[in-house]
Amino acid sequence: MFARKGVEFTEQDFHQYQEVNKPLWVDYQNGDITAAQLKHTRFAGWAEKLDTTTAELNSAFLQAMADICTLLPGAMELMQALHGKARLGIITNGFTELQDVRLAKTGMTDFFDHIVISEEVGIAKPDAGIFAHALERMGNPTKSRVLMVGDNPHSDILGGLNFGIETCWLNVHQHPQPEGIIPHYEVASLHELREILLA
Repeated sequence: MFARKGVEFTEQDFHQYQEVNKPLWVDYQNGDITAAQLKHTRFAGWAEKLDTTTAELNSAFLQAMADICTLLPGAMELMQALHGKARLGIITNGFTELQDVRLAKTGMTDFFDHIVISEEVGIAKPDAGIFAHALERMGNPTKSRVLMVGDNPHSDILGGLNFGIETCWLNVHQHPQPEGIIPHYEVASLHELREILLA
C-alpha cells in the first residue's frame, strides 16, 4: 500500500509501526479506546508524512490484509469435518471492513452461523459482554457445550475463562504460557484441534 504512494516501507518503519500499533490493541481490548480511535491513531504519523488521511491509509491497509490472507494448514479439513456436527461462530476484535472479505476469499463464509465483531458490538474480547452477546446470538447454548478456540491468550483464552466456558489455545508459534492464563487445551496446529474435537 505504501508502494502505491511511491514510498518505501522499510523493516525499521514496520517496527516503528508495531511500537505504536500493539499498545493500541491492548488499550482497545481493555476498553480504553474505541475502534475508531485505534484506526486513526495507528496511522496518524504516516498520514501526515504522506499528506493523506488516516481513513484512507486504514482502508488501504485493510484491503492489503484481505489480499494476503491465507488459511492455516488444516483449516478447510477441520471445517469440513465439523460441518453438520457443531455450530460454529466467530468472535473477533478485528474490523468489520475486513471480516466478510477474508471469509469470502478463503471459502469459509458458509461454515459459520454467526460472526460477532467487536467494532459493531461496542465491546472487545476479553470483556465478558462480547461472549454473552455471541452466546445469545447462537441461541444461548449451555456453557458446558461451548469451546472457545483462539490464538491470543490475553483476549481469547482469558476472555473465555472469565466467561466460564472451556478454552483451547491455538499456539502455533509455541509461545510460553502467560502467567495466570491456563487454557483447558493447548494445540500447536488445527490438525491437533481436529483430533480433540472429533475424539
